[in-house]
Amino acid sequence: MKTPRHFTIVANKLANSFVLFIYFCSLMHDFKTAISGKHFMVIAEVCQQQKLEAYVIGGYVRDLILQRPSKDIDIVVVGDGIAVAQKVAEKLGKGSEAKFYGQFGTAMLRSKGIEIEFVGARKESYKLYSRKPIIQTGSLKDDQNRRDFTINAMAISLNKKDFGQLVDPFDGIGDLEKKILRTPMDPDITFSDDPLRMMRAVRFATQLGFKIADSAFEAIVRNKKRIKIVSPERVTDELNKILMTAKPSSGFELLFDSGLLHEFFPQMAQLQGVEVVNGKGHKDNFYHTLEVLDNLCKKTDDLYLRWAAVLHDIAKPATKRFDPQQGWTFHGHEFRGAKMVPGLFKQFKMPLGDKMKFVQKMVLLHLRPIVLAQEIVTDSAVRRLLFDAGDDIDKLMLLCDADITSKNEYKVKKYRENFQLVRRKLKEIEAKDQIRNWQPPIDGEIIMKAFDLLPGKEVGIIKTAIREAVLDGLIGNNFEEAYGFMKEIGTRMGLTLHKEVKKKVEVKANGPLPKKIKS
Repeated sequence: MKTPRHFTIVANKLANSFVLFIYFCSLMHDFKTAISGKHFMVIAEVCQQQKLEAYVIGGYVRDLILQRPSKDIDIVVVGDGIAVAQKVAEKLGKGSEAKFYGQFGTAMLRSKGIEIEFVGARKESYKLYSRKPIIQTGSLKDDQNRRDFTINAMAISLNKKDFGQLVDPFDGIGDLEKKILRTPMDPDITFSDDPLRMMRAVRFATQLGFKIADSAFEAIVRNKKRIKIVSPERVTDELNKILMTAKPSSGFELLFDSGLLHEFFPQMAQLQGVEVVNGKGHKDNFYHTLEVLDNLCKKTDDLYLRWAAVLHDIAKPATKRFDPQQGWTFHGHEFRGAKMVPGLFKQFKMPLGDKMKFVQKMVLLHLRPIVLAQEIVTDSAVRRLLFDAGDDIDKLMLLCDADITSKNEYKVKKYRENFQLVRRKLKEIEAKDQIRNWQPPIDGEIIMKAFDLLPGKEVGIIKTAIREAVLDGLIGNNFEEAYGFMKEIGTRMGLTLHKEVKKKVEVKANGPLPKKIKS
C-alpha cells in the first residue's frame, strides 16, 4: 500500500505534471486516458465484435510509464492475432498498410507513422541449439511468462470489462521504480532459451540507466557462450543500440564483466589490461577506448563515427612492443587497425561499402591531427591532412579531440590549445588552396597527350610529382602552374613534348580513402 508520504516524495521528484499523471495512473493500475487514441479504440472495438481479449503489452507499456516516446505498439490477442489485424486494417482504411506472417503467427500494421504488431497469445519452448521457439497457443499469463524482463511483461487491457487496467503479475512497475532488470522466470532458462536476451539486458540497462539484478547477471555469466547460436546480425543490432546511447561505456563494461564481449568481440576484449616491465606500464587501452567513445558521444550521434572510436586503437595488442629506452610502443597501430576494419565489418555483418571505408579512413588517420598538435603546424602538413581526409576532416577532428584523455591536465590543456591552432590552419588552407576533395589539376590523360605516352610508369611518376609539389606549396593549385611543372619534370626525365595541351581538367573527388591504404 502506498502511503501519503510516499506520494509526497514522488511528487517532489517528478516536476512534470503529465509524468505525475502517468505515474499515479500506474499506481492505480488505470490507463484509460493514456490508451484512448483512435488505434486503440478500433482494436478494442474489433476484439469486442469477435469476442476476443486483447492487451497492449511490452515496450510500449514500459515507455508509457517512463514517459519515453514510442511509436511501436505490441498487441497480444488471446486468439487469432492475424484475423484481428486484418479487420483493424480494414476499419482504419486509407493510409494503413498491413503485412501478415502466417508462419510466425504475427501481423504488422503501419498507420500514420505508428507500427502495431499483433500476435496471438502463446507458449514457447526451445531446442538446445536454436533460439527459434516451438510455439503453442496460450493464455495472457503464458504470453507474459515468455517475456524477457518484468518491465516488458506488463499489459494494459483493451477489453470492455476492465479497459485501461494494468496487468502486472511480476511487479514490473516496482522494478521500474527500483530501476532494476529482472526476468519473469528463472533467468538461466530465460537466457539459455533465447541468448539474445543477454544482449537486450545490457542494452536496456545502458539505455535506461538500470541495474541488472544480481541473479540475472550471474545467469548471463553462466550462459555467455550461448550467444554463439545467435546470428551476427542480431548481435550487431543490439550492439549498435548500445553504441547509440548517451553513455555507451557502461554497456561495454557490462559486456566485458559478464564475459559476453570475449565471445563475440574478442579483439576489443584483448585491449583490456596493463603490462608493466621494469616499472614502466602503459595505459589500459580498453578503458581508454571507452573514455574516447563517451567523449565523442557528447558531440555527435553519428553511428559510424562512434564505431571509429571503438576501433581506433583495435590493433594496439598486435603492435605492442617494449623498448628499454622508450618504454611501451604501439608503432603502426593505425595502419594495422585500418587493415583490420574490413574483417571486423564482415564479422559483424555490417555494410562493406562507404560506411566501412569511412571507419577505415578514420582509424588510419586518427593520429595525424594529434601529431600536428604536438609539432609546429606547417602549411604542407595541413594540406596533406586535408587531401587525405577530404570531406571527413571535421569528423576526424571530432574523433581526435575525443582521443585526448591524459590525466596530466597540463598536457591536455597544451593539446587542446594546439588543436585550436590546427583547426584555424585547416580553415585558412582550405580557403586559400581548396584542397579538400581535391585531385591535382593535371591528370594522366593530359600527360600522355603532351608527351605522346602510353599508360605506364612515367605517367605515374609525373602525376605523383605534381601532387606532391602542390601539397608542399612549391606550386599553386591551378592548371597553369601544374602544367609548367609537368613540362619541367618531363624534361628532367628525358621526355620530349609532343604537343601543347590547353584544356583545363575538371576537379574530381579524391575518393573515400587515402591512396596509402590500398597497398
